[in-house]
Amino acid sequence: MEPPAASKRSARPQSVLFICGQNVVRSVMAAALTRHLFGKSIYVGSAGVIAGEADPFVTAVMEEIGLDVKKHRPQSVEELEEYEGLGFDLAISLSPDAHHRALEITRTNALDVEYWPTSDPSREAGNRAQRLDAYRAVRDELEQRIRARFRQP
Repeated sequence: MEPPAASKRSARPQSVLFICGQNVVRSVMAAALTRHLFGKSIYVGSAGVIAGEADPFVTAVMEEIGLDVKKHRPQSVEELEEYEGLGFDLAISLSPDAHHRALEITRTNALDVEYWPTSDPSREAGNRAQRLDAYRAVRDELEQRIRARFRQP
């Protein structure tokens, strides 16, 4: 018998793909946080609708909490599919364009999709300190959501 949708959705997936617009800010943070918090118990991938350029503010705010993302290379969903495949249990989209792309993936891949609307700190104006605060806020919001979503029952 198939489990009800609610219990299926609340189950912790074995693999998760974080998708944002360019795979340089939100999806990078989310993937690094998930790997840090859950180790090898969840396989984690990240991609963007397009591949952007690495963001030094992401590196800075992740280093503040002891996570190194310097080796991350932005990649598009198409690049990920070509090199690794899209055999994930769950895709979490972090922006409207990423959510649209995640839903497109479900046409050819069996995976659940969740939409976590997350602000883009790279749009923040102001001085360096103000911009870093915006990145920290997104990092901390993502960490809270990841802890809540993937904690063991």
